[in-house]
Amino acid sequence: MHRTLIALTLALSAASAACVSSGRYDQAVQDAQAARAERDKTAAAAAARGRELEARIAKLGLDVAALEQKTRERDAAIVSADKRGDELQKRLDDATSMNEGLRKELTRLGKDADKLLQEKGALASSLTEAKARLEELRRAQAAAEARAKLYRELALKLKKMVDAGDLSIVLRDGRMILQLPNDVLFDTGRVELKPAGRTALEQVAAVMRTIGGRRYQVGGHTDSVPIATARFPSNWELSAGRALAVVHILIDNGVDPKVLSAAGYSEFDPVASNESSDGKRKNRRTEIALVPNIDELVAVPH
Repeated sequence: MHRTLIALTLALSAASAACVSSGRYDQAVQDAQAARAERDKTAAAAAARGRELEARIAKLGLDVAALEQKTRERDAAIVSADKRGDELQKRLDDATSMNEGLRKELTRLGKDADKLLQEKGALASSLTEAKARLEELRRAQAAAEARAKLYRELALKLKKMVDAGDLSIVLRDGRMILQLPNDVLFDTGRVELKPAGRTALEQVAAVMRTIGGRRYQVGGHTDSVPIATARFPSNWELSAGRALAVVHILIDNGVDPKVLSAAGYSEFDPVASNESSDGKRKNRRTEIALVPNIDELVAVPH
């Protein structure tokens, strides 16, 4: 462009110096004007292009600034995310540890629950046993009260005989027993009742008739002095014979034979030592034992 302008200028100068014709001069002027216009157009285009480039550069600067801001925000977000990730990891670790602790606690509680269930079952069983035992004790108490009542009744009804020493009432192994000394009932080595013995048994029979629902066992007992006769080879036969004699007199005086039984114990169920005369006297006896009813036997505490 500058070369063209220089050429035109030189041409004009040459034309002027050579005194060129006016037509050629006009043409040169027109060419110069055209060149100037082209120059101005080119300059305007260049200026516009420059402004466009400056605008683009400014926009690029803004874009770069925005990208830098986004980069900073992204970096901050990454840092925050890392921090959050660390926090979450810590919480996860804590939760895992807590979960393990809870699992162990759950296992312990499960064992405790099983133990409590076992204890509950044991307590329920113990309660059932306690209730059964209580009921058993109540029955035993009722039976004991019934025996005590019967004892008082017999003692009252047989008071004269007890006071006279012809009879005693004892409780042994849960059984009420009327004891009659053989000295009152029999002569030595005999099974026949003496008049005083018969009278005593008649009084006992009268009382027995007033007591319903009872069974009686008549037991004969001797001391340790042996006997050896044709009729009584040993104390077994003597004690059994005396028990039978008492059973017969009771039946003769109205006692139901269905409630009676007899047994001989010889000298093998003593109530005292046979080493003394007094002990032998106590062992020579006839006993009328009131046999406990089934419910009384069941009610006896173990």
